[in-house]
Amino acid sequence: MSKGILYMIPTTLGESDVTKVLPQSVKDTIHQLDEFIVENSKNARAFLKLMDIPTPQDQLKLHELNKHTDAQELHAFLANCRNGKNIGLISDAGCPGVADPGAEIANLAHKEDIKIIPLVGPSSILLSLMASGMNGQSFAFNGYLPIDKSDVKKKLKDLERISRTHNQTQLFIETPYRNNKLIETLYQSLQGTTKLCIACDISLKTEYIKTRTIAEWKKTAKPELHKRPCIFLIHAQ
Repeated sequence: MSKGILYMIPTTLGESDVTKVLPQSVKDTIHQLDEFIVENSKNARAFLKLMDIPTPQDQLKLHELNKHTDAQELHAFLANCRNGKNIGLISDAGCPGVADPGAEIANLAHKEDIKIIPLVGPSSILLSLMASGMNGQSFAFNGYLPIDKSDVKKKLKDLERISRTHNQTQLFIETPYRNNKLIETLYQSLQGTTKLCIACDISLKTEYIKTRTIAEWKKTAKPELHKRPCIFLIHAQ
């Protein structure tokens, strides 16, 4: 028996018009599925409803994959796919498998020779890089910064040094409620000539993307970023 397909299904980055960020092909694929591996069941059901999935909600089969999931469960998530059924993998926001626990399922699917098809959708990492004006030939996404302030400063200086040495754009994120505090730390830790791009609410009506040097940022009013999804990029001269 031939194996099924694992579809990597992107979602919106917030409350935006799905027709503006997701092609019709994503909706068409979703309509053919009734089993999904998801980061959060409640969020996934809301997204599937938004995509007008014809299968009744009580007939959908959802497997939760997040920090609370036991690694021993992952093998079972692909059971039906091994037996010929197509299933979908959905992240809470953006592209599954990119800064997302879905990468573990994709890795397992490769080991079991299950075909993987990634679908087109928004990625805050690529969209922010596109708009930043920074080096898009060489870049690195570093995930979350450390929590301790002294560790954050050290990490930022390390990223700044790497950026300068390798002409490489460095991207990172922060827990939304700590965004404003991070801006202060960026101002204190980075050199005046280092470029900083702040990309917030990407693809939403409140989208804000701006690149300036640290010296220029210090001369302007700080943007209000509290509890807003942001991604930060730096490039040292």
